Amino acid sequence: MADKALLTVKNLSVDFAVPGKTVHAVKDVSFAIPQGKTLAVVGESGSGKSVTALSLLRLLPYPVASHPSGSIKYDDLDIMQLSEREMRSIRGNRISMIFQEPMTALNPLHTIEKQIGEVLFLHKRMSKPQADARIKELLDLVGLPMLKDRLKAYPHELSGGQRQRVMIAMALANEPDLLIADEPTTALDVTVQAQILDLLKDLQAKLGMSILLITHDLSVVKKIANRVVVMRNGEVVEQGAVSRVFKNPEHPYTQALINATPSGKPLVTNNHAPVILTGEDIRVHFPGKKNFWGTPQSFVKAVDGVNLAVRQGQTLGIVGESGSGKTTLGMALLQLIPSKGLTVFQGRHLGTFSPAELKHARQHLQVVFQDPFGSLSPRMTVGDIIAEGLKVHRPGLTKAEVEGRVIDVLNAVSLEVEARHRYPHEFSGGQRQRISIARALILEPKLIILDEPTSALDVSVQAQIVDLLRTLQDRHGIAYIFISHDLRVVKALSHHVLVMKDGKVVEQGSGEKIFATPEQDYTKNLIEAAFG
Repeated sequence: MADKALLTVKNLSVDFAVPGKTVHAVKDVSFAIPQGKTLAVVGESGSGKSVTALSLLRLLPYPVASHPSGSIKYDDLDIMQLSEREMRSIRGNRISMIFQEPMTALNPLHTIEKQIGEVLFLHKRMSKPQADARIKELLDLVGLPMLKDRLKAYPHELSGGQRQRVMIAMALANEPDLLIADEPTTALDVTVQAQILDLLKDLQAKLGMSILLITHDLSVVKKIANRVVVMRNGEVVEQGAVSRVFKNPEHPYTQALINATPSGKPLVTNNHAPVILTGEDIRVHFPGKKNFWGTPQSFVKAVDGVNLAVRQGQTLGIVGESGSGKTTLGMALLQLIPSKGLTVFQGRHLGTFSPAELKHARQHLQVVFQDPFGSLSPRMTVGDIIAEGLKVHRPGLTKAEVEGRVIDVLNAVSLEVEARHRYPHEFSGGQRQRISIARALILEPKLIILDEPTSALDVSVQAQIVDLLRTLQDRHGIAYIFISHDLRVVKALSHHVLVMKDGKVVEQGSGEKIFATPEQDYTKNLIEAAFG
């Protein structure tokens, strides 16, 4: 006997009215999610996965978005026919959603405590003591016990992985019947990813909760989903039981997705190449609790005495769990946050540069930030965003030369050249990440710090980006500092690897040695979680 469907989608289509044309983002999509089961929707960036998910809660920007056909039935309710007031009683209560980009989904003006508590006050009418107890319970559930003493922290004060887990805590707060999880483990390191997946499975067993999982990570699908829907260009090309689809995929696109994974080895380079950047005793300490007069009584040692070196044309991979200090270290090396220690770039201490000298040096020191939407200006077209560095550092170029270079770099990161006339909000998360990479590449810098550059990309594009980074490194001799929780990508790119935990380096060495014979238990656990 078939499982009773909690949610049924039939022939759903979504169109977007953009200047001069109509974009058919989703075309006649049908699927059902049984009570207590997990359905995964997979496909490349821009395939219509997130648009489909947002349609279920009617969160698309109407009237720009429209539904020319289709129905959405949830527990005998017709979602398309409900009033906005009725939808508000469902959103966050009976159906919750984990959004793809936590930095933009979380309110920058509200503390973590207020944002998690809001859903409890709104839907459960909890008292303040009840909500406080539930908030701490949720933080324990999602592996953030350290935040119970930092409830007044704001989103920007947390790491990407911590923000993602706060989003998950908010979504789970009211124990919903259906959880829509849009890339819920994208920003998480492998050990926390396993912890979150176990948490979702436990809650599903306990509450009978259904899950709609939107992801590009096929390893996550295999671990948690019962059925899978494969989408491409807004259409469903294949669906069925996970065991059947992974064992005997029928559609060529499904076969390509399953076989696509970052592979290969780092480029063969000169181990005696000149050192382009060194860091000695790099420290970043944030003030903790303060006394009545505002004097810090303790410090959070985000980065604590790190030493590193990067050679020309080589890649240094930095790995570690969320909150280990990886991103903070990268920002300190770029002089984007205050730090102590010695950072030497091409023979000069960056801390001694005047503002004008530092501005000039930035054309050789580029960065791809972890959160693409938060780092792209919503008021600028993609072409202007990518060209901005050229206009600052290459003012002598003509308008035609600038446009030519923008087109070249868009082609290099597999984006259509017409994308330069559109705005960031018109793209999927993976496409926005490629825009960020294009912005960093256009100046052909000597060093790029890449902070989780492939975390928002589907597996086939991950492989393309890894190949692209290798090609550019070979062609231009660019050095990379590659910060990531995805050890498969780190292994494919990194000549040297630095493993961080709690702000300190616990192990470092050649990539070959670290992955073949790790010495520390922490490193062994990371590798086991990624490759086991």
